[in-house]
Amino acid sequence: MILYHGSNSIIKQPFLGGGKVYNDYGQGFYCTDKIELAKEWACTEEVSAYVNKYELDMTELIVLDLSKDKYSVLHWLAILLKYRRIRITSPIMKRGMEWLIENFSIDISEYDIMIGYRADDSYFSFARAFINNQISLKQLEYAMDLGELGIQYVIKSQKAFQTLTFVGYEIVDRAVYYTKRKKRDEKARLAYMEELEKEVESGIYIRDLMKEGGQHNETRL
Repeated sequence: MILYHGSNSIIKQPFLGGGKVYNDYGQGFYCTDKIELAKEWACTEEVSAYVNKYELDMTELIVLDLSKDKYSVLHWLAILLKYRRIRITSPIMKRGMEWLIENFSIDISEYDIMIGYRADDSYFSFARAFINNQISLKQLEYAMDLGELGIQYVIKSQKAFQTLTFVGYEIVDRAVYYTKRKKRDEKARLAYMEELEKEVESGIYIRDLMKEGGQHNETRL
């Protein structure tokens, strides 16, 4: 398959251990199969960048795909909480984080590739709101589709890096793609706020899950 990685550098030889420890799924090489998204993620307000293109042979790789029906947004969130730095602002938030990690965390050490949501600024704020008991599970699931970010592919093992082949790169104009990135984020936040203003008659909140001992195999999750 073809993958793209947005960066301020041309990266011909990605390597194991080169990524940040506190990324969504820990250390790894983060890519997308959408070139336009990679271009948006590459740029900052001040600097233009590059989108690197790769071919990946997944034939022999062990893949954890969190977009499959057997997993819920809570599995993604539990993994995110293990790796991302998050400021705890309330007792319910602390208990919610601990409960999610205990009940929905997955050992990702055996996998070569991770596939799942990308927690950019707006998505991370949605996750925080859920853990803080401010939005329901249904509202969180709705929020995850707002930015149309799709999913990201994370190269996690030496075996996976050996099947990744650099194809080429394009220069990305920050004037075009940083603006697109900001508009996408603003659109997601606006739709999120509109959703919060709706009257919600029922919903499952993190406090409900902890009280009732909800487990990952429950159909309502």
